[in-house]
Amino acid sequence: MDAADIEAGRERWQRRYDAARKRDADFTTLSGATVDPVYGPPAGAAYPGFDRIGWPGEFPYTRGLYPTGYRGRTWTIRQFAGFGNAQQTNERYKMILAAGGGGLSVAFDMPTLMGRDSDEPQSLGEVGHCGVAIDSAADMDVLFDGIDLEKTTTSMTISGPAVPIFCMYLVAAERQGADIHKLDGTLQTDIFKEYIAQKEWLFQPEPHLRLIGDLMEYCAREIPKYKPLSVSGYHIREAGSTAAQELAYTLADGFGYVELGLSRGLDVNQFAPGLSFFFDAHIDFFEEIAKFRAARRIWARHLRDNYGATSEKALWLKFHTQTAGVSLTAQQPVNNVVRTAVEALAAVLGGTNSLHTNALDETLALPTDESAEIALRTQQVLMEETGVINVADPLGGSWYLEELTDRIEAEAEEIFARIRELGHDGSITAGILRGIEDGWFTANIAEAAFVYQQSLEKNEKRIVGVNAHTGTVAKELEILRVSHEVEVAQKRELGARKAGRDGVRLKEALDRMLAAARSGDNMIPAMLDAARAEATLGEICEVLKQEWGVYREPARF
Repeated sequence: MDAADIEAGRERWQRRYDAARKRDADFTTLSGATVDPVYGPPAGAAYPGFDRIGWPGEFPYTRGLYPTGYRGRTWTIRQFAGFGNAQQTNERYKMILAAGGGGLSVAFDMPTLMGRDSDEPQSLGEVGHCGVAIDSAADMDVLFDGIDLEKTTTSMTISGPAVPIFCMYLVAAERQGADIHKLDGTLQTDIFKEYIAQKEWLFQPEPHLRLIGDLMEYCAREIPKYKPLSVSGYHIREAGSTAAQELAYTLADGFGYVELGLSRGLDVNQFAPGLSFFFDAHIDFFEEIAKFRAARRIWARHLRDNYGATSEKALWLKFHTQTAGVSLTAQQPVNNVVRTAVEALAAVLGGTNSLHTNALDETLALPTDESAEIALRTQQVLMEETGVINVADPLGGSWYLEELTDRIEAEAEEIFARIRELGHDGSITAGILRGIEDGWFTANIAEAAFVYQQSLEKNEKRIVGVNAHTGTVAKELEILRVSHEVEVAQKRELGARKAGRDGVRLKEALDRMLAAARSGDNMIPAMLDAARAEATLGEICEVLKQEWGVYREPARF
């Protein structure tokens, strides 16, 4: 790129920066030196390939979505939390918000994630253990008691039964008196990654996509700020993928949802801004930063060139990041504080829009209040003390980082081409569905995980406390234990709630939902009525299982 084009870009950036709102903050180093909001090539210098790097806030957004970087606004601190019953989790949420958290992120227990009620036989021993138990809208009332949903962005990490859970959230907001049209938050809903990595599905892929399409339509029409899909690479990476596989499989899933929206006749410029992303921040510092930068660049180019998006917001890839749970070790768990800090810094330098930091004890149990606070303070130290938020994309232009960004982008493009080849019509969606059916994704992830495990066992890769520096004076941690009484009390409360319902109203609501499923009508209004009638998650899902059947992963050897 010649010097004149670079200077023209710098001037465009300056105009946008000057017009943008900035935080009232001290943008100097610890020693008091003033720093510029962005850095680039010296004035008058040419820089080959600079069009792929660019300036913050300009296509292809390699350096971030906003000309101000974090000078405009910092990332949202969104701590993922949920355990026991709704009352216990509500207390944790209030602690997080009081301590400076900027939004809530709900972790559900395994029965809820699988669309089952707490009193089903399959739920025995799992109620409240890996997240909060939610059986009906009444639990949502308690979960968000005293928390103004109209003013609190709320993320919910659930995919298989995401739509009925979303309806229960809307009912809880209605009961608070909230203006539903003003709600802001994110629902994961990403069913592709369940078949690829996490395995928490209910139905065949096609009915799941039908529900997701209904949700996209409903949110575009009724709740414009709410993001109905958070396309998740986190679980793909946690299953053992490489960074390039995480990036490519996740963006491919995102392209699949774009194709779904287009098939519903939705305007890509309207619905694409409602797609958000969720990535893993792993321990290889520069590789992770490169991954995030490449993600923005790939998404913007494909949305513009392949899917016809023209509005700036439709080209933006907004993403939440969580530090890598799989990097945490049970051995010497205090070391996990260091790992989490490094991973969080990579997410920040990669331009994340929101961030969850894992607690040091999460490899052993759900976090205690103390470890949750340390995880929260990790983000706040990065934000308040390190100076990394003073400059937009401070590592941009690094020879090493730019090479890594180009390399991971090229690997991702090769994977996209292979996915398209898998399909019968050249679309990403057809390729994803064929890859799920054939076990292509899971086989590739398993191979990557195997290769990494071999390198650990050969001591080619080293983990402190596991296969290096294993001596320690640390004592055993006190961990959070969820009492069996939580399950007993939840089942007792659920039984009383079921007994107190209007049976006629409940049956009529479930019948209307089934009729909508059969007719092809948008199912959200009918499902909302079922939630208002206190239909349980298990009851709603069972009606749909009876209609659509359940998905069983083919056996592979």
